[in-house]
Amino acid sequence: MQSHYPASFERDMGCTVAEWLGWLPAAIGPHPWSRDGDGARIGLGEGELVLAWRPLPPRTLARMRLPRLWVGFRFEGVGPEARQRFMRRFDLYMQRGGG
Repeated sequence: MQSHYPASFERDMGCTVAEWLGWLPAAIGPHPWSRDGDGARIGLGEGELVLAWRPLPPRTLARMRLPRLWVGFRFEGVGPEARQRFMRRFDLYMQRGGG
């Protein structure tokens, strides 16, 4: 888990758009949100988190093909402590597998 989340960053997620959209409501918790095409806006107090996503070519390892999704995060009007608090929960819900 990160100790600092800048106001804007990008991630390469190992999932499909359908999986992402299935996980998103639980990851954002009680915060109001709306979907806008290939993106979403999540209300965080007086500010918001603007998400954008697009599929990437799959990662190939031998015969295995793993889905990839580029996700852009942009916090607007959300301070460092609130970003940290939100992303701590978000990252826990988005964790998959591993060990």
